[in-house]
Amino acid sequence: MTTEFDLAKLLAERGGERYELHARHLNHQLPRMLRTIGFDKVYERGEGAYFWDDEGNDYLDMLAGFGVMGLGRHHPVVRKALHDVLDASLADLTRFDCPPLPGLLAEKLLAHSPHLDRVFFCNSGTEAVETALKFARYATGRPRILYCAHAFHGLTAGSLSVNGEAAFRDGFAPLLPDTAVELGDLAALERELARGDVAGFVVEPIQGKGVHEVPPGFLRAAQDSLRRHGALLIADEVQTGLGRTGDFYAHQHEDGVEPDLVCVAKALSGGYVPVGATLGKEWIFKKVYSSMDRVLVHSASFGSNAQAMAAGLAVLSVIEDEQVVANARVTGELLRTRLAALVDRYELLHEVRGRGLMIGIEFGRPSSLGLRSRWTMLQAARKGLFAQMVVVPLLQRHRILTQVSGDRLEVIKLIPPLIIGEPEVDRFVEAFTAVMDDAHGGSGLMWDFGKTLVKQAVANR
Repeated sequence: MTTEFDLAKLLAERGGERYELHARHLNHQLPRMLRTIGFDKVYERGEGAYFWDDEGNDYLDMLAGFGVMGLGRHHPVVRKALHDVLDASLADLTRFDCPPLPGLLAEKLLAHSPHLDRVFFCNSGTEAVETALKFARYATGRPRILYCAHAFHGLTAGSLSVNGEAAFRDGFAPLLPDTAVELGDLAALERELARGDVAGFVVEPIQGKGVHEVPPGFLRAAQDSLRRHGALLIADEVQTGLGRTGDFYAHQHEDGVEPDLVCVAKALSGGYVPVGATLGKEWIFKKVYSSMDRVLVHSASFGSNAQAMAAGLAVLSVIEDEQVVANARVTGELLRTRLAALVDRYELLHEVRGRGLMIGIEFGRPSSLGLRSRWTMLQAARKGLFAQMVVVPLLQRHRILTQVSGDRLEVIKLIPPLIIGEPEVDRFVEAFTAVMDDAHGGSGLMWDFGKTLVKQAVANR
């Protein structure tokens, strides 16, 4: 019997049902939310830093799938690698052999991580963090992990225990007995370490929520304190790694910082095959895998699969050959500088911050009476509504996709593909300037939409 499956035909026949299918079978709040803010577009294809809707309109992607599309959509080198690995018909995931691709990808990753020695491959960022938490606990024999307030390290149970945002944690207790400290608070870190039960400290060099960078010198000082107390430094580079901030890892911005464990994912996938990795020091891995009896004490069913490894190898090859890290540094500085120049021009624009192509645009309370009253109306209904008022016209009028950087935050986060250049910077800055002109000029359309958001926020209370 021959099975016939025609994907193109299926999409042609049923693709128009996409929002109804989600509402009926998946998270029913997603299509509801998208329709409320006018984001219920029908996207047909993507390439590089752009995608196109069903009417042929192009959209500039300044979100990159929450950072997954580091090389943009459908990079030809990654596509070819995946075609090649599928055509090779490898004996994949036998579980009782040592295929070459995981070893080759580990070797290539470690070449960018000279102070680390071994790699564990899994399927996502949250799994990479879970691995680091387990390894830190086992290697030190201690139970507690420290993390930063407002951190985001994933949504599985262990990673959620070190998630600094209450909105994600509420209703999922009990979690692991981990402890939050304020980002940059060395005294608080030292107090917790003095209790003698801390296995490690997990930290994002730049927090995704709000785009807050660790203070200068904090990582090195934290590392020194952790080592004095026999605890480990865990760098969560799931979003910041692989060139996002203008160095291969964000922790490399500070001299002398050598984390004991590093978590990566997102961009390593090339936007195709889920993959995550935890890199660590030799002694940690040898302690966890201390005997043949413990050979599978920590594993992942789909970890190290051939498609993911091929994608990762292709991604690292492109990063090296096409000078992607340098481009992120140069283009990011151009974008941040041009946006920062607008702060004095717009009283609603409070600050522009970040590194490389990870940029936060923060809005704040204006000084003039008319704007202040409108700002106060939005804040009384729900914090974060003004940032949403900016995100929506950027998409609807200027066809640029962005995101609010966190619940109840007046911050837009820009994490575009690392391949963008000056034309994309020009397009974004011109569109952002037009939106801010509308906001400060009292554009009825924009503030009327704000009233709609207020009504929706009140209805959801």
